[in-house]
Amino acid sequence: MRTLGTVVVAVLLCLLPALPAHAADLVHDFEDGTAQGWGPRGDGVSVTASAEAARTGTRGLLTSGRTATWHGASIPAPFARGLGYTVTAHARLAAGQPAATIAMTVQRTPTGGETTYERVAAATVTDGDWVRLSGTYLFTAESTDMQLYVESSGATSEYHLDDIVITPLGDPTREPITSDFEDGTAQDWSPRAAAVLATGEVAHAGTSGLAVTGRSASWDGPALNVLGRMGKGDKYAMSAWVRLGPDTPSGRLGLSIERRSGGTPSYERVVAPKDVPAGEWVRLSGTYTLAYDVEFLSLYIESDTGTFPFHLDDFSMTYVEPKPIQTGIPSLKDEVPFTMGSAATRPETLGVHGELLAKHFNGLTPGNELKWDATEPRDGEFTFTDGDHLVDFATGHGMSVRGHTLAWHSQTPDWVFENATKEVLLQRLERHVRTLVTRYKGRIAAWDVVNEVVDENQPDGLRRSKWYEIAGLDFIRTAFRVAHEADPAAKLFINDYNTEFPRKREALYKLVEQLKGEGVPIHGVGHQLHLNIEQPPASNVEDTIRRFAALDVDQQVTELDVSVYTDFVSSYDSIPPELLIQQGHRYKELFDVFRRQADHLSSVTVWGESDDVSWLQSWPIPRLNAPLLFDHDLQAKPAYWGVVDPSELEPLVRRLEAPAGVIKVDGRRDLEWDLLPDAPLARVSDVSAGFQARSSSSGLYVLAEVEDTTAAKDDQVTFTVDGRSRTLRRSGPGVRPTAAGYRAEALLPSGTDVTVTVRDSGTEITWAGKVTAVPAIKRTTAPRRPAPVPDGVVDRGWAGVPEISTGTWIQGGSGATAKVRSLWQGSTLYVLAQVADPSLSEQSANPWEQDSVEIFVDPENGKTKGYGDEDGQYRVSFTGRVTVGGTFDAVGVKDNVRAAAKTVPGGYVVEAAIKLPTVTLSPGSLLGFDVQVNDATGAARTSAVTWNDASARGYLDTSHWGILRLTP
Repeated sequence: MRTLGTVVVAVLLCLLPALPAHAADLVHDFEDGTAQGWGPRGDGVSVTASAEAARTGTRGLLTSGRTATWHGASIPAPFARGLGYTVTAHARLAAGQPAATIAMTVQRTPTGGETTYERVAAATVTDGDWVRLSGTYLFTAESTDMQLYVESSGATSEYHLDDIVITPLGDPTREPITSDFEDGTAQDWSPRAAAVLATGEVAHAGTSGLAVTGRSASWDGPALNVLGRMGKGDKYAMSAWVRLGPDTPSGRLGLSIERRSGGTPSYERVVAPKDVPAGEWVRLSGTYTLAYDVEFLSLYIESDTGTFPFHLDDFSMTYVEPKPIQTGIPSLKDEVPFTMGSAATRPETLGVHGELLAKHFNGLTPGNELKWDATEPRDGEFTFTDGDHLVDFATGHGMSVRGHTLAWHSQTPDWVFENATKEVLLQRLERHVRTLVTRYKGRIAAWDVVNEVVDENQPDGLRRSKWYEIAGLDFIRTAFRVAHEADPAAKLFINDYNTEFPRKREALYKLVEQLKGEGVPIHGVGHQLHLNIEQPPASNVEDTIRRFAALDVDQQVTELDVSVYTDFVSSYDSIPPELLIQQGHRYKELFDVFRRQADHLSSVTVWGESDDVSWLQSWPIPRLNAPLLFDHDLQAKPAYWGVVDPSELEPLVRRLEAPAGVIKVDGRRDLEWDLLPDAPLARVSDVSAGFQARSSSSGLYVLAEVEDTTAAKDDQVTFTVDGRSRTLRRSGPGVRPTAAGYRAEALLPSGTDVTVTVRDSGTEITWAGKVTAVPAIKRTTAPRRPAPVPDGVVDRGWAGVPEISTGTWIQGGSGATAKVRSLWQGSTLYVLAQVADPSLSEQSANPWEQDSVEIFVDPENGKTKGYGDEDGQYRVSFTGRVTVGGTFDAVGVKDNVRAAAKTVPGGYVVEAAIKLPTVTLSPGSLLGFDVQVNDATGAARTSAVTWNDASARGYLDTSHWGILRLTP
């Protein structure tokens, strides 16, 4: 136990000025020859102003006579409760003293509590130079016996102090923090463990930065104490520049927060670790909202793996002033015929975020707080602090709650599956489900009992998760049974993504149908609907809701958002306004579907209330995204008006390419039309349509495929091109009936401004936009032949197969080219590429910069601006090295390809076999198809040429690939 030595007499308090709200700095420089209020702490300690050593001026404060580590110089702490301070001092050991840690500490006794000792700052000090100590301090509980004192790890160390400055911050939670390291110090940053921090000449700006070496773990590195510098419920923007250290070829760095409440540490990502290329400075930037009462708060830089050295520079943390929410606009929940929900985490219930939630939503889904890793991180140890907070917030504001989620392959701790037989695993599952559902019985209206259990690429349609591998379907049966026993009134859902796509839809449908037939208490199906501004069509969503309506289950949209990106690598510095308008119209189309299907749909939940909290800010890569109804400042976007009042939206100018082509205008659908999907016209009531155009020297061919099963005399389509209109009646020339409605074709004068209007008994739907003439889509054929062996040898089986050549340059104007042939057998496409390239290289670490052939295949010929799960980019280098691209990490197609390559005089031959299990290949099938040849010189790609796609975006989207037609 610590004891107080000599008591500083009360008269010293008179030396300290009273502190107004914005007081000036309190400076101790000892130039007047006195200790300026500092006195001894501990028996025998001497504290005197001395001329032996001074950092500035002629005097400093010498402390000697110490016999215990807590002995030292002390002053009655000049701190006011609730006000933050920055405290700095400079320390140096007396001559001949061994190195020691010098620390500034506050002692105080909270009213009714025990005396505490709180570290303000510390550093290793020697007798060779002055070392800066710096930190911040804030206390909020009423306290007595407060002292600020300086102690040392060396019990007898004598030390000098000088230039002690105590700076009141007014409201410290509003004061920015910056670190540029230009003064040659670490500026309050300290190591988390063994890391060594030193200033050096590697700098992002200026002449000095912070070098971090000697790390002992991925989490070890520079940390900054920000306790008292963040207000609960306040949002802060953070930015730091990082660079890899010497001899470090690659690494990933991120920014995190450690907080402690009640002695329990928690860790939160502000910026997920991102790639830092060697030799480059990379900015880590993100925002953080403090949602807890804490006694420790620190931000730090860490890596995802490894202990490599790195540099830090130009850090800043600034308070983000919130904009008031808009109170004069309609509440979303009042404008829709179903529950309007939002996913939320604890920080979103505070401040203006909480106000936005309460105004617009009457349903709430805890985003992470009820998942297994949050509620039972260790076997049998349950924690509900955050879950309780969100449920309390929701019920206190009249919101219904969706529980998300009881069993999932992700965010489940490893211990759940360790040494687990089927019996053991189901026992663990039953205890977990029963505990959670019982706790919130009567308070959570619906549960996502199992989440993402379908994999349409498996023969039985089920994901091969650890749950399934150990327990089969019984884990699903058990979870639903136990949840129903625990709360018979709660609605129980099976929840999944991509249910708007036919194959996933049917796999989930069959599973639900089977389980319901067994008596498993599945009450509903949840459709996540993570969409983008282009795909999939809203009609796919409506088809899904209609399909599951046949199973007599409730349906809910559970995780809706609409990314402004159609691929997984693009990024905007600022999002173009026209994309936000397009997004508004996209939300309108979706909510038109939801309103039409309201009899089958009880709830729509957006996955986050505003863009600033969206998971799409960091997934699949960190980038600026805006997928939700309210922007980063919580203000209504066009997306909001698309839901509430579409008349407020600016007109949408669509864009469509019209490839060159010649059509026989007779109402029949020529093969030419099948080369592209129809551009959809938004459905109104039971009427929908698709539109296409082809350019020619004769004019503009146009097509409308109308879905309208009820014929009426006033059914008609009007095509308008540059102000000139042509109306085709359902029963007139150029129009033919179809199974779903009718088809209209026409040849009009060429033009660019096109409107298509479909009318039906007072209902009107329209497509309006710009049509651009482009070259014809190239096509080739692939005959059915016996399967060749993909060995890079041109055998007799390829004789007579139609051949195409690469001739569309997307980089350079000359270089390696290929002649390509294709054939098929069963469910496999075979491709042969004979490449003319006399100089071959694989020097680059990037496969696309090596001499290689890329084969692009879209089995469904979707011609989309992004990749679907079945679309693949199959790259084969001249040595036979295979790399695969596609959606996410190409998980759906990466095992579909076998390939070989052989060098020959003047080039090389690539032969590939690509399985296409998601479609049934047959004569007449149309595949999206293209080939690209990459030509490398040394470690650089010097040219690239394709067969059809001139966009140079074939690795991102399928919309400009050519066509491969299968023949007998």
